[in-house]
Amino acid sequence: MIVVDTNIISYLYISGDRSQQAEHLLSKDSDWNAPILWRSEFRSVLSQYLRKDILSIEDILLIIQQAEKLLTDKEYEISSAHIMQLVKSSSCSSYDCEFVALAQYLDVPLITADKKILREFPEIAKSLESYFA
Repeated sequence: MIVVDTNIISYLYISGDRSQQAEHLLSKDSDWNAPILWRSEFRSVLSQYLRKDILSIEDILLIIQQAEKLLTDKEYEISSAHIMQLVKSSSCSSYDCEFVALAQYLDVPLITADKKILREFPEIAKSLESYFA
């Protein structure tokens, strides 16, 4: 079981340099979890691809459907108190702290490509590369 942030989810569903690593991560551990916030962040990422005509609306709706299926029953609401304690003790955004808080709550690694999260929370946050090591 792991927590993944929106970057990792995006790498899995949007073809790019890190897609293969995300696929390898899924094959290694398919129990992906995320705070409900991931949906809004993912829609925001996909909206950029839509506006730049990189992906069609049909492609985007299919990607969203697949991602939501992967995370069915694996989405969590996070305590505001927990999030704000993490915000207070770091320079990370409240959005980033939601992912950290969930990983702490579930006592599992947070897999992320976010350098600030990796730097601020090294005890729980792992890069794709370090998770495979």
